[in-house]
Amino acid sequence: MTDPNAIQPSELDQLPDRDPEETAEWQASLDAVTKAAGPHRAAYLMRRTLERAEGAGIALPKLLETDYVNTIPTSAEPSVPGDEAMEQRITAWNRWNAAAMVTRGSKYGVGGHIATFASAAWLYETGFNHFFKGKEADGSGDQLYIQGHASPGIYARAFLDGRLSEEQLDNFRREAGGNGLPSYPHPRRLPWLWEFPTVSMGLGPLSAIYQARFNRYLANRGIKDTAGSHVWAFLGDGEMDEPESTAALALAAREELDNLTFVINCNLQRLDGPVRANFKIVQELEAQFRGAGWNVVKTLWGTAWDELFRLDTTGALVRRLRQVPDAQIQTYQTRDAAYIRQDFFGGDPALVEMAKLLSDDKILECFHLSRGGHEARKVFAAYKAAVEHTGAPTVILAQTVKGHTLGEGFASKNANHQMKKLSVDEFKNMRDLLELPIKDSDFVDGVVPYGHPGADSPEVRYLQERRAALGGPAPARRVHPVAPLPAPAEKAFASFDKGSGSQNVATTMAFVRLVKDLVRDKETGKRWVPIVPDEARTFGMESLFPSLGIYSPKGQTYEPVDRDQLMYYKEAKNGQILNEGITEAGSMADFIAASTSYATHGEAMIPFYIFYSMFGWQRTADQMWQLGDQLGRGFLVGATAGRTTLTGEGLQHADGHSPVIAATNPAALSYDPAFAYEVAAIVKDGLRRMYGEAAPGEDQDVFYYLTVYNEPMPQPAKPSVDGVDEGIVKGLYRFNTAESAGITPPANAPRIQLLGSGTAIHWALKAQAMLAEEWGVAADVWSATSWSELRRDALEADEALLRGEERVPFVRRALQGAEGPVLAVSDYMRQVPDQIAQWVEQDWSSLGADGFGLSDTREAARRHFGVDAESIVVAALAALAKRGEVKATAVKEAREQYGL
Repeated sequence: MTDPNAIQPSELDQLPDRDPEETAEWQASLDAVTKAAGPHRAAYLMRRTLERAEGAGIALPKLLETDYVNTIPTSAEPSVPGDEAMEQRITAWNRWNAAAMVTRGSKYGVGGHIATFASAAWLYETGFNHFFKGKEADGSGDQLYIQGHASPGIYARAFLDGRLSEEQLDNFRREAGGNGLPSYPHPRRLPWLWEFPTVSMGLGPLSAIYQARFNRYLANRGIKDTAGSHVWAFLGDGEMDEPESTAALALAAREELDNLTFVINCNLQRLDGPVRANFKIVQELEAQFRGAGWNVVKTLWGTAWDELFRLDTTGALVRRLRQVPDAQIQTYQTRDAAYIRQDFFGGDPALVEMAKLLSDDKILECFHLSRGGHEARKVFAAYKAAVEHTGAPTVILAQTVKGHTLGEGFASKNANHQMKKLSVDEFKNMRDLLELPIKDSDFVDGVVPYGHPGADSPEVRYLQERRAALGGPAPARRVHPVAPLPAPAEKAFASFDKGSGSQNVATTMAFVRLVKDLVRDKETGKRWVPIVPDEARTFGMESLFPSLGIYSPKGQTYEPVDRDQLMYYKEAKNGQILNEGITEAGSMADFIAASTSYATHGEAMIPFYIFYSMFGWQRTADQMWQLGDQLGRGFLVGATAGRTTLTGEGLQHADGHSPVIAATNPAALSYDPAFAYEVAAIVKDGLRRMYGEAAPGEDQDVFYYLTVYNEPMPQPAKPSVDGVDEGIVKGLYRFNTAESAGITPPANAPRIQLLGSGTAIHWALKAQAMLAEEWGVAADVWSATSWSELRRDALEADEALLRGEERVPFVRRALQGAEGPVLAVSDYMRQVPDQIAQWVEQDWSSLGADGFGLSDTREAARRHFGVDAESIVVAALAALAKRGEVKATAVKEAREQYGL
């Protein structure tokens, strides 16, 4: 009789059942096993069948979770080449010196982290000894994203290798006096060692994915053979809660980035306590990565567990391991054998019998010490499996104990992230555990000594021989001597000098036209990397699709729907454009990889990332800091810029503050050009400075931020007066005077200086005419291309004066002798132009679009914020009335006349 509640095949699968009788036999077999051997046996058989199907390539959904055991069983582990005992001694020295460095520094109150490296030591040491390729071999070597809190262990290894001195270790976190070490991986502070800044949680994983992807991009475009480079990202299980950590997992799997390995140190603890107190973070991560298409390797248990698994003939042990939440695993780490017998083994008769066969020492060895991430053999097996896997990236989930070998006061304690030092007695216990030849007498005045076996010791020779075989020291950053890129033909830039005549052109479009010319350059064209987050058509870039191609490692496996059109959607394996979809974070990660290719791969690339200005610095400013930290070079382009130019979009799209945020970044050169020829001049100077012959004293490790607008306006010709090019680059020049604008003000007319940036200069020019024609006031108009560069120059001048050097800020020199007050206006909040107020000798006032944006026409929005031409006229009259140069009644008259 058919069970009426049973799910019918048609409910599970729309495919017709060609053999219902066979299907019924399989189902009956499952029912029989369940009845005879229990549901656990049935589940076991089903899992093994699914694994067999997956291994055979049968198209079935993947298992999202496997048992809470090692992926690679002990019997399948390869032998570790080299001298394991020697590597054990090297690791012991590094553990000691990492803890000593942080403890010695604690007397200065500068902090530091001990427990992270203690848990991850073998994850790094195994890689350094056997896998991580250095920069001195063929190719670019591997790219290592080191977990920020593990930096003391990396410094300790560099000390053992002779790359760092004892003095430098003692200056950990004390850089001001020179010869110090930064807290975390930081290329700007220690550029010969660190390649990637990683301590801003979540950015390391995201950047690693896009770095691996960019390596493939370079290879597919024929620029650099990157087949020998592997990207390793070392992460914390708590860090994986950051949305950026997992934001691009699908990209890595979709593009089959088998040149990428994530190593997640699953010590089950974050800063305040367990990562998943009531759950299992390893299982959660496995499901997440498997679901995204990654190869997952779990390295959870050490060899001490082998005996327990052999005794587990019923599967009770594996079931219990899946049940116990992470916080309880941490508790076992700190409890005695009696507690573990009762709590872990006591609830299942089969486990009770198993426990009878185990000594207390065995139980404590398993639950206190033996984790897969603490054994070189387990880690080596996982790494070998990762680098040999093809077709998908690999994540290694390595279980460890946070604070391992630091003593009972540290291991698995919730507070160990905040614990910065060990006592002398704890160090002596650690010494005995690690079997290090350090004498009690070496502790002078209670200060823990550094340990070193000697520059010519077997340990150091072994370490250096292993690194030599793998291509030199690691981590390491190398900037290979590269000839400056030749300047593009002048024609590409000069074409903008004559203006657009009667044609209206937005500066966004002007930038795109410039790039279209520059990518055609025979010498440097191929080095441009256009990056856009699914808004290419918004910015008028669709014409680049067929000529440059959109990068895809698969090429184009379909016929595009618009193939019969001139500007069809063309994907290509050697495509130049990175069209990332709706991900500003992913696009910035792309930009960082491309902008640092000059160091990572010895290939200078010229990335430009164009985006809605509102969705750049506001959303991804942390990555802009990462870009500066990593010494990146390139052009960020905030398009559809300003608070009032993007009609109808409203508050969330109205950017009134990106230049303020950009001004806080020391590596960002922020420009707000008004005209097409200014855009060309700024890009030309950026190419010279970042990629060509930089002037003496100029920092090449900068990036440019340009705001460009979507408001079509007539583009004037470049003024043919001296100092324009210098003024564009430095931030300010006089665009015209009342007289040169064809305005004839009355004799002895009061005069004012109008400073405008970006699209605001057009309102200033209209106000210039209105002031002359309606109020008898002469106004000169200045283009302020960069308020922040003017400010930086002025700050440098102030610092020079304190050193006894005479130096006048550029803004003061430029405005010297200019008559009347100064009125500055921009499409941003007043704080943007007000950056330079204290260095302007004339009376200063400003207008800006402060507050929240709103949806309306451009004209209405500008009237709302008080930045339109009429508002400028009223503000100008008010500034002159304050000086007694126009009647006070003129301000009221103008306000009424314009309906303000």
